[in-house]
Amino acid sequence: MQILEGMIAPKFSLKNERGEIISLNDFAGKKYVLLYFYPKDSTPGCTTEACDFRDTHDAFSELNAVILGVSADDEKAHTKFIQKHGLPFSLLIDDTHEVSEAYGVWGLKKMFGKEYMGIQRSTFLIDPTGTIVKEWRKVKVNGHVEEALKTLKDILNNGE
Repeated sequence: MQILEGMIAPKFSLKNERGEIISLNDFAGKKYVLLYFYPKDSTPGCTTEACDFRDTHDAFSELNAVILGVSADDEKAHTKFIQKHGLPFSLLIDDTHEVSEAYGVWGLKKMFGKEYMGIQRSTFLIDPTGTIVKEWRKVKVNGHVEEALKTLKDILNNGE
């Protein structure tokens, strides 16, 4: 099943960098969730994206939104990544790629002529009712975070 805007977001419960279980249900009725999937900690594109989310974290918080990153990396890699870049949000561990598959972001990738399975950079904006109000697939890093912030502002200003 393909996940589309207007659908109920697939539920998840994943460990974060501190071994705590974070669930989509933790935010039900309370906050917007900006759930972003990225390929790998400490790679150039993923570092830029994480730092862009870090730099706009306060703006998202003021709009009642929480940012959660998801990759297949382990606690140690996530902790190192967070500490090195001062990330103020949790990174979730999807080492079985079950959640990535549920959101339709686990797929065939190509790099340097080789094909392999991995996370395709994607972001989902989920409202407090658990509905996906916006999705971005195969994200290009430059300008993405600003677009996501603008989208959230537009949704809130239009009373949706």
